[in-house]
Amino acid sequence: MSSDIPTWFTDALAQPYDLGETTVDGSRISYRAWGKAGRPVAVLVHGGAAHAGWWDYIGPLLTDQHRVIALDLSGHGDSDHRSSYSLETWADEVLAVARQESDTKPIVFGHSMGGFVALTAAKLFGAQLGGVVAIDSPVREMSPEARAWIESGKHAPGNKVYPTREMILGRFRTLPEDDTTLHFVKSHIAAGSIKQVDGGWTWRFDPNIFLRSRMEPEELAQASCAVALIRGERGIATSDITEVVSQRLGGDVPVTVIRDAGHHIMLEQPVALLAALQTLLGQWRSN
Repeated sequence: MSSDIPTWFTDALAQPYDLGETTVDGSRISYRAWGKAGRPVAVLVHGGAAHAGWWDYIGPLLTDQHRVIALDLSGHGDSDHRSSYSLETWADEVLAVARQESDTKPIVFGHSMGGFVALTAAKLFGAQLGGVVAIDSPVREMSPEARAWIESGKHAPGNKVYPTREMILGRFRTLPEDDTTLHFVKSHIAAGSIKQVDGGWTWRFDPNIFLRSRMEPEELAQASCAVALIRGERGIATSDITEVVSQRLGGDVPVTVIRDAGHHIMLEQPVALLAALQTLLGQWRSN
C-alpha cells in the first residue's frame, strides 16, 4: 500500500469479521460483524447505492464494548434484490440482523438514506432500540444518488455494463463529489461496489432502490429511544433541515457538526466521525 495510507486504516481493514445472513420477507440479507459475539449490538447502515463495505474501516474500531454489524440492505451488496423497496422493510432488515446476533437493544447508525432507515426504525421499534443516529440524512430532500439517477433519464431496471474492471472503477463517483475525499478510502469502497457479469463489470446495487430513497418530515415521529443527528459542515443535511428533524422528534435532539466534511463524512473525516460514534456508544451504553 502507499506510504501515505495511515496505519489505523490498514489495521482496521486487517481485522477479521464474521459473515452472516438472515431472511426478511423472503429475501436473503447479508451482513458482516466485528467484535465478540454476545456483546451489545451496534448496527451500521449504509446509504443508497452503497454497501456494507463502506464501514470496513469504521466498524472494527467500535468493538471495545460492542458487537458491530454492517449489513447490505436488500437491493445492495450481497443481499437479494426485491420487486419493490420501502424504508419500513429496510428497517425490518436492520432489526432482524441485530436480533440474530443479540437480544440486547441495538444502537443503529445510518448514513444518508441509511439515516432514513434508522429514523424509520426509531418510529417503528423505538422501545426495542438503545438509540438511533442519522448521519447527514437530508429529510425532506431527495438523496443525491436518487436525484442523479432520475435526472439521468435512465429509469429502466439494470445498470450499465463496462467492458473492463479498470473502466468501471474509473467511473466510480460519490454524489455529491467532494475535494476532501480520502483517495485510499474511495479506492477501497469502489472496489467493493462492483461485480463481474456476462460482458464485463457492473454495479452491485439495484437501481430501483432510488424509487424509495426519500423521507418527508411527516414520516418522522417522536421515538421512545434516544436519537442524535450528525451532519457534515458542507453536507446536505443543512442546519434548517436538522432543525426540522429535531422539532419533529420532540425538540431535544443533539446535533454534532463534523467540520471540513461534506455529505460522505466517512470518506472525508473518518477519524472525526469515529470519535462522534464512540462518544454516543459510550453515553448510551451507560443509560
